[in-house]
Amino acid sequence: MLELLHIENIAVIEEADIQFRPGFNALTGETGAGKSIVIDAMNAVLGGRTSRDLIRTGTDKAFVSAAFSSVPAELPGLTECGVSPDENGELLLQRELTADGKNYCRANGRPITVAQMKKIGSELLNIHGQHDGTALLDEEQHGSYLDRFGRVEEPFAAYRAVYDLLADLRSQIKALQMDEAEKARRMDSLRFQIGELERAELVAGEEEELNARRNLLRNGEKYLSALAGADYALNGGDEGMGAVNAIQEAGNALWSIRTLDEDLGELYQRLEQARSEIYDLAETIRDKREEFDFSPAELDSVESRCDLLYRLKKKYGATVEEMLDYLDKCRAELDAMETADDTLLYLQQKLKKAEKETAAAGAVLTKARREAAAILEQRIQSELQDLDMKKVRFAIDFSPKDPAPDGCDVIRFLMSANAGEDLKPISRIASGGELARIMLALKNVLSEQEQIGTMVFDEVDTGVSGRAAQKVAEKLAQVSRCKQVLCVTHLPQLAAMADTHFSVEKGERGGRTYTKVVQLDEEARKAELARITGGNHVTDALLQSAGELLHQAAAYRAGL
Repeated sequence: MLELLHIENIAVIEEADIQFRPGFNALTGETGAGKSIVIDAMNAVLGGRTSRDLIRTGTDKAFVSAAFSSVPAELPGLTECGVSPDENGELLLQRELTADGKNYCRANGRPITVAQMKKIGSELLNIHGQHDGTALLDEEQHGSYLDRFGRVEEPFAAYRAVYDLLADLRSQIKALQMDEAEKARRMDSLRFQIGELERAELVAGEEEELNARRNLLRNGEKYLSALAGADYALNGGDEGMGAVNAIQEAGNALWSIRTLDEDLGELYQRLEQARSEIYDLAETIRDKREEFDFSPAELDSVESRCDLLYRLKKKYGATVEEMLDYLDKCRAELDAMETADDTLLYLQQKLKKAEKETAAAGAVLTKARREAAAILEQRIQSELQDLDMKKVRFAIDFSPKDPAPDGCDVIRFLMSANAGEDLKPISRIASGGELARIMLALKNVLSEQEQIGTMVFDEVDTGVSGRAAQKVAEKLAQVSRCKQVLCVTHLPQLAAMADTHFSVEKGERGGRTYTKVVQLDEEARKAELARITGGNHVTDALLQSAGELLHQAAAYRAGL
C-alpha cells in the first residue's frame, strides 16, 4: 500500500507530505484548490506522462517520491530492472523533473528508466480517473476488459501464433499476385539492371585499387623523373660516381688502417653497413624505375573504368560491395517472379491449412471468452445491485468476425437501464452517472484478479448524487477492506465513509498561491462535510447533519 507521498514544486504545491493510511482515504477541497495536482504528482511518480508546465513557476525542478509497504518481491516489474523491496517489504519510488525536460527516476535508490518506473507503478497502484467511465463508450475496449478478467493469455497466445503465420502468408501471396502488366514491367526492369551490373564485371575492392593506380598514372612523368634523379644520385649514371661508389671508396680508404685503432675499426664497420643499406636502396629504386610502365592508353582505360563505377554507384549503391549486394537481390527477385506460379500454388496450400488452424484456435479462444463472460456478467450484475442499480441488466454480446489480431469476436457490453427494455449497447443508452457506476463495478471486479494493493479513484462520483452516491460510498468502503482506497471526491457521502480524511486547501502568501494537504480530525471533518454540502454558508444544522453522516458511516464500516 501507499504509505507516504512527498511532493515538491508541483504546480501550486510548494511542498507537501501526505501520509496515507490503510483502508479508505478521502481527499476533498474547493474547486481549484489542487486536488487534481495530487493525482498528477502521483501519476508522475508512477511513470506517467508529465509536462514541464507541471513544475512550479519560478523553480527549475520538481520532485515526487512515493513510499510503499508490503510490496511482493516477485513483481515482474521489479524483477526485470533488478530492484527488490527491502527486508521489511518497503519500496521507495522517486522522480525528479527538470525545466529542460530531463527525468531522473529511482527505485530504492537505484536508477531506472521512466518505462521501468511505469511498469513497476502499474503493479503497485491503479488510478481510475473521472473520465475513465467514458472508456466504456469505446466498444473496441470491451474485449480487452473481458480478456483481463478471464485470464485468457494461453489461448490468446496460441491464437496469435497461428494468426501471425496466416497474416504473413497472405502478405506473401499478395506480393506475388501483382497485375500481369506490372509484373512484366518489373521483370524487364530487373533484367536490364542485372545485365548492366553483370556486364560491368564488378570485383569487390577494385575501386580502391583503381583510384590508387589512376593517381599514379596521372603523375607518371613526375614519378619517373623523381626515380631517375634518385637513381642517378645513388648510382651515378654511366660514370658510376654516385653515392654507392663514394661510400665504397671511403671504405676502401679505411681498409688498411682498420686494425690500428678500435675507433677506426668501428668507423669502417659503420661505412660497410651504410654501403650495404644504400646499395639495397639503389637497387630498389632502379627496380621501381624499370617496373613502371607509363602508358597514356592505360590511363584512359583506368579513367573509363572509374567513370563507369561512378555512374553505376549513382543508381545501385554507394560502393562496389553494395552494388554486388543489390545485384544478388535483383537476381533473387527475378527468380522468385519467374517461379511465382509454383510458389503461389505452394503458399495457397499452406494458406488453407493456416486458415483452418486459425479458425480452430479462434474457436478455442472464443469458448474461453464466453465462459469468462458468463461469470463476468454475474459479477457485474451483483456489483450493480450493490450500487443501487437493481433494475439494470448487464450482458456481454458476441458476434463473429473475420480473423484479426485480437481474435474472431466482436465483443460489446450491453445494458438495459429499466425493466422491460431490451438490452442495447452501453454507448447508446448509459448516462454519465450510470457509466461511472458500471466502470466502478468493472474496476472492482478486475482488481480482484490483480495483486495491486492500492486503488485511486479521481472524482469517479461525477454525475452521481443522493442514494446512488451513498451506494458508491458503501462500495468503496467494501473494497477498502481488502485493498487500500484513495478517493478524490466532492460528495459528502463518500468523504464521510472514509477512514482517513484529507483536505486540500489553497492560500496566498507574498503574492504567491500555495496549496497544503491537511489530515482532518473529527471536528474538522464535520466542518468540511458541512462546507461540501452547503458551500460557504455553514450553519449549525449543516454541522449537525455532518455529524450524523459521520456517525452513520462509522456504523456501516463497523459492520463490514
